[in-house]
Amino acid sequence: MVDVSQHELVPEHTVVDDEALDAVLEEYNIGRTDLPKIKRADPALPDDAEVGDVVKIVRDSRTTDRAVTYRLVVE
Repeated sequence: MVDVSQHELVPEHTVVDDEALDAVLEEYNIGRTDLPKIKRADPALPDDAEVGDVVKIVRDSRTTDRAVTYRLVVE
């Protein structure tokens, strides 16, 4: 079977620890539930991602070299 998360077109997904998450939420002046959502069933998520975790997604970008986004894992 193919592991979709390892495909070259899938951006890097990592679970954010609580300390780093607090800094991000404070920087943007938002709450955890204000983040965009991603379903737990998404095949690109790391195996250790649980509902309620926040995932950092790093994509290549033509304009900024690397684009970083954050998503809240939901059911």
